[in-house]
Amino acid sequence: MRQHPQERTAGIPGAARNPVLPISHHVPDGEAHVMPDGRLYVYGSYDTMDNWYCSDLYHVVSTSDFCEWRVHEVAFRGQQVPWFPDPAGYGATVPKSTVLASAGGEDADVPSELAGSPLLYAPDAVERHGLYYLYFCMADGSEGVATSDRPEGPFVDPKQLPARGIDPAIFIDDDNKVYFYWGQISARGVQIEDDMMSFDPQEVVEDLVTEAEHGFHEGPSMRKIGALYYLVFSDASRGRPTALGYATSVSPLGPFQYKGIIIDNADCDPESWNNHGSIQCFNDRWYVFYHRSSRGGRFHRRLCLEPLQVLEDGSIPEVPMTSQGVGEPFSAGEFVEAFRACAVSGGARIDVDRNGDEFLTGLFDGDEAAFRFVRSIEGFSSINLELEGDGEIDVFLGETHLCSLQASGGRQSYRGFFPRVVASHEEELRLRARRSTGLSIWGWELGE
Repeated sequence: MRQHPQERTAGIPGAARNPVLPISHHVPDGEAHVMPDGRLYVYGSYDTMDNWYCSDLYHVVSTSDFCEWRVHEVAFRGQQVPWFPDPAGYGATVPKSTVLASAGGEDADVPSELAGSPLLYAPDAVERHGLYYLYFCMADGSEGVATSDRPEGPFVDPKQLPARGIDPAIFIDDDNKVYFYWGQISARGVQIEDDMMSFDPQEVVEDLVTEAEHGFHEGPSMRKIGALYYLVFSDASRGRPTALGYATSVSPLGPFQYKGIIIDNADCDPESWNNHGSIQCFNDRWYVFYHRSSRGGRFHRRLCLEPLQVLEDGSIPEVPMTSQGVGEPFSAGEFVEAFRACAVSGGARIDVDRNGDEFLTGLFDGDEAAFRFVRSIEGFSSINLELEGDGEIDVFLGETHLCSLQASGGRQSYRGFFPRVVASHEEELRLRARRSTGLSIWGWELGE
């Protein structure tokens, strides 16, 4: 789905494009919150492995303007958790992968070399009375909370919560009541005590949202807009949990009515499997925070964000993945790294070379990569492509074919010319491989 450019919020000059963090930091499952110091903080998992999700540590990232992003020192480590492994957790008898398999997803257990590792899955955080609370979950199904006097941590003194599962979420309502959510396939919710961790198990509301009724796969995230409560979650209603969907209610504990999909990352990688994120208002604008996988796998997930609209009727129109993110469209004379492709097809994927630099590779006949969006009132009349391999690349602006470039051999630049085309509104640039025995793209630049 392509969103009409006029529906997008105006880009922020100088803002980081998608993905927003350097290749050395993979932060999926992003829960974004504006803290009392005015900065926006993102609390997420931290991918470090080629063969499994997450790791045994968290890094918090923050920004004051979407231009400068700060990756803070390690906020928390799984080794700090005194009760891990917890024999009462579901992980002792039912691996996380088995739960996922029940939804048609994973079909392999946690790799044997990771058995017993204190892996930390998706977290959330909140500030209350000057103290910051980090809610986390672990590979054994246990959940806990740690505290800090700083939003970025370090977080200490972990306490175990009376909950089993994954993906904890925390929400403080306007009346200062605190609610806790968690779960996979079926979400649970409960009001918790002032100690920010205790609750009566008899008061837990089961099946707040379910996969059968709402497409809920995992990752509940609560926000309130006006009088409505928005539960955002990993949505499997399109077959895989690659989307972020949402449901609304007039109560923080439901009942919730499914409303639709906010964003879908299905096209980010040939093996894209899940999505997990949040929505957050920052400087009077709403944004969706999500992740995209890379390298032809389900891991190495990258933090991305897009502007969104909340309409007067409370609905949120679906937004497309873009390369520009919250920044301005790409313009003439700007070199665009190929790893910023927001949609790929066929075997095309974002990968890394031996030096750790990202590039777009695996393009064979008919494979495409899309970059959203570009704009120039003066128009474009040329393109410079940095390519490697053998084959042709067809260049399209929207549905208009601009030119074709023939590549052969090692990494080098190729320039193509075409009659000037004006892009007064945002347009999509697409690169399609033809007669290819395998092409890689490092970047491109449009000329006026």
